[in-house]
Amino acid sequence: MQLVIGGAFAGKRKIVREKFETCSWTSAYMGDSILDWKIKWENNTPLVVEGWEKWIETELAHGKSMNEIRSDYSQLFHAFDVEEKKRNMPIVLVMLEVGSGIVPIQKNDRMLRDVMGWIAQDAVKMSDEVVYVWNGLSKKLK
Repeated sequence: MQLVIGGAFAGKRKIVREKFETCSWTSAYMGDSILDWKIKWENNTPLVVEGWEKWIETELAHGKSMNEIRSDYSQLFHAFDVEEKKRNMPIVLVMLEVGSGIVPIQKNDRMLRDVMGWIAQDAVKMSDEVVYVWNGLSKKLK
């Protein structure tokens, strides 16, 4: 797996599109469910998965605990790893860096920031390559 992470509108998608000519996309921004990833993944293309904060926010709103969400996404990353090896095509996780060290006032916003941070850490551990994007510039961290 590969992780591309950075702030909102930092140029993450542009970095992915420059690296891969053709991709399959599963995107919460386009109304996709995280469960759509297998059916959206076209043969012989990398899969890009984005919109993590939206999926997580929805799960928190439905009363799922932070630990349950983290566990579910950890299992998902392992499923990604298996499928990526089977298809011999990369999966690119595009994640929004939430918070920038700022602690939100609202409890739900703090919970989202915390879960996003934990899931990003789990994604880093599972990823072979990690790229941070800031103002259109990218830096390979792993």
